[in-house]
Amino acid sequence: MNFPLYIARRIYTDSGDKKKVSKPALYIATAGVAIGLAVMIVSVCVIFGFKHTIRNKVVGLGSHLTVASYNALHGGEQTPIDVTDSMLTVIRKTPGQKHIERYAITQGILKTDSDFIGVVYKGIAADYDTTFIHSSLKSGFIPKFSDKASGNKILVSQIIADKLKIKAGDKVYSYFINGSDIRARRFTVAGIYQTNMSKFDETLCFCDLYTAVKLNGWEESQISGIEISVADYKAIDQASNYLVKNVNRAEDKYGVMYSSETIQEMYPQVFSWLDLLDLNVWIILALMTCVAGITIISGLLIIILERTNMIGILKALGCRNKSVRHVFLWFAAFIIGRGILIGDAIGIGIVLLQQFTGIVKLDASVYYVDYVPVELNLPIILLINISTLLICLLVFIGPSFLVSHITPAKSMKYE
Repeated sequence: MNFPLYIARRIYTDSGDKKKVSKPALYIATAGVAIGLAVMIVSVCVIFGFKHTIRNKVVGLGSHLTVASYNALHGGEQTPIDVTDSMLTVIRKTPGQKHIERYAITQGILKTDSDFIGVVYKGIAADYDTTFIHSSLKSGFIPKFSDKASGNKILVSQIIADKLKIKAGDKVYSYFINGSDIRARRFTVAGIYQTNMSKFDETLCFCDLYTAVKLNGWEESQISGIEISVADYKAIDQASNYLVKNVNRAEDKYGVMYSSETIQEMYPQVFSWLDLLDLNVWIILALMTCVAGITIISGLLIIILERTNMIGILKALGCRNKSVRHVFLWFAAFIIGRGILIGDAIGIGIVLLQQFTGIVKLDASVYYVDYVPVELNLPIILLINISTLLICLLVFIGPSFLVSHITPAKSMKYE
């Protein structure tokens, strides 16, 4: 039988001893662990949820990787590329590739009787993955965009619709300036989307790939670029290295050089901001672990002082200091374990409540989302539990040596 474990269990479960462990100290130590763990769980779930939600929004409006002309990616000039079947075959061999889609960019002016606004049209075709746009659709529908003919239908953002006072189903004129040539098109607003990403919502509209190519005066085989999505976000670097070796610096039949960029390279400010959130997580974890550790130490020191007589008796009966220390380490494990269970219930409960109700709201113009996003990551929560238990036990090892200074003779003073 494990003697220290047996004594610790008897102390923890004993309800008949009038000199039992101080209940306030026990409750405070348990509450310190529970509150600290709950805060850590909620913080980690919020940070993970926020990072992945924003990242998915950016990727949803673009893709993980983009192949375009060098001037378009690095010079800001919309130079088209001519993508042959052989180049498509090379791109389709990208490691981890899940989906590829073509697009063409053109600029124009949307005008109503009372107002106008400059916009960027992204021409897409049937091969474009509209899953994210569907999830962001506020009204109307997403038309079947084509690279063979123009349906004269567009998607606009809620911001653009509000500025122009238009709604789904309305007709609107758009003007395109190409050198000295001005072209006018009459579009039907098929749908209105809202991503809360002002960088995109303020200017981005969707139209047929055929329309964008014709308005730019390009050949049928010319496009702005190809977007590539990968099955695993972690595979972006591997896919990028493949494109750098096999696609970058190649030239099409017009002498235009291919280039590629990852989503992080295209929007460095957004991803740098998201990376800073990791620092916040570590700070919160460190602070809450310190709070839990200090609470455990203070509570158990009170318990050790209350059990001075018991320590003296155990030593008089022949127990070594090591065995007595193990008694209180096991006792600390019981308190920490109970605190972890309570903390898990509180933390996971709060996360689930927010996940299913979205009760805590945010200003979408500042945070890009209108509610606090959360992501319940069970492996991370399990790691936090184990780390909390081990760290709290480790920080108590030092104070537990206090029992070595208690002798049977000194303990008689507390009778």
